Amino acid sequence: MDTSPLKIGYCLSLSGGLASNGKTAQLAHQIWQENLNQNGGLLGRPVELACLDDQTNPNLVAGLYQRLFDEEKVDLVIGGYGDNSVAPAMPLIMEHKKFFLGLMALAVNAKFNYPQYFVMIPTGPHPNLALTEGFFQIAGQQNPKPETVAILIADAPFSVSPAKGAVENLTRQGMRVIWEGKYPLSTTDFSPYMEDLKRINPDVVFFCSYINDSIGLVKAMNAAGLTPKVVGGAMIGPQNGVVKAELGPLLNGLVNYEYWLPVPSLMNPQIQSFIAKYQSRAEKAGADPLGYYVAPLAYAQLQVLEQAVKAVGSLDDAALADYTRTATFETVVGKVQFGEGGGWAQPRVLTVQFQNIESNDISEFRKPNTQAVVYPVETASATLIYPYGKAKA
Repeated sequence: MDTSPLKIGYCLSLSGGLASNGKTAQLAHQIWQENLNQNGGLLGRPVELACLDDQTNPNLVAGLYQRLFDEEKVDLVIGGYGDNSVAPAMPLIMEHKKFFLGLMALAVNAKFNYPQYFVMIPTGPHPNLALTEGFFQIAGQQNPKPETVAILIADAPFSVSPAKGAVENLTRQGMRVIWEGKYPLSTTDFSPYMEDLKRINPDVVFFCSYINDSIGLVKAMNAAGLTPKVVGGAMIGPQNGVVKAELGPLLNGLVNYEYWLPVPSLMNPQIQSFIAKYQSRAEKAGADPLGYYVAPLAYAQLQVLEQAVKAVGSLDDAALADYTRTATFETVVGKVQFGEGGGWAQPRVLTVQFQNIESNDISEFRKPNTQAVVYPVETASATLIYPYGKAKA
């Protein structure tokens, strides 16, 4: 019987712009590894994680996966956080006919249509729609109903899919776009965009932004006194504990997406234990101090891999893919099933409004009422404070 280490290879952004999310995923993976090895490993073998740093640089990814195959001699591969860590690996993964389970990447397989690809992002079979459906659905339920929308997005590939989905969702709600703008990712001064938005005075302002620009947009919006009826949308950053602490009360009223939060409907003993262990080690690891956004899905990612390997009884890539396509997995984030294109069979995106934040202390965001889940109904922990100016106050 083979008792040599079973190696799982992948890359994460452990430096560069997405380092906080990459380190968060890495810590979650390490906790899974420790728990697994304490219970006998996988197929009777201890598990090793070969995690390489892609430096938030998509140009490095293909070479890193080549190294995992040629030098690290990994047994299995998984995908990292974000399109930039996953999409560039796909041609090589397909060439090697590997079973490939990504962490978070939006609509990567729409281009490749690779049958052995799966992903943990809970946006379901239509990710471009799912990410912003709740934002416009909840806006459309308000009285008076907002009618006009301004869209401001980063001029980058990751914005294309959410922005397209936003237009489809707002149209369904009987709203119309009256202004669209793009800013370069290098932008540090957002005040000219805020002046444009104040002049246009839309009912809804929709942002699609990366971590640093999300911080800049929120600060500029508050400085300019911009008060649409609803604001937020598809912003990467406000999910992160470090960003939350930097912005503090400036976040009040913002509506955005999340994938998991410690609200009563999503809590269970297993995830409670995991989050407690994660948070006790996050500061030393340089990871997100809260971990709500990435950590639960990263842990669940390797739970899916573990359960597939145990069920199949081997590391055969085709067999693992066949099993994963039809199985139901029990994870810290609940039952997971995969569907069209390797995404989740059903979307599970949360729409959240920041409310009642009083300071910049990270403890504010451990309170159950500062990140109110307002959609979907079955998960909601509060109702939307409307309009934005009322929640901001």
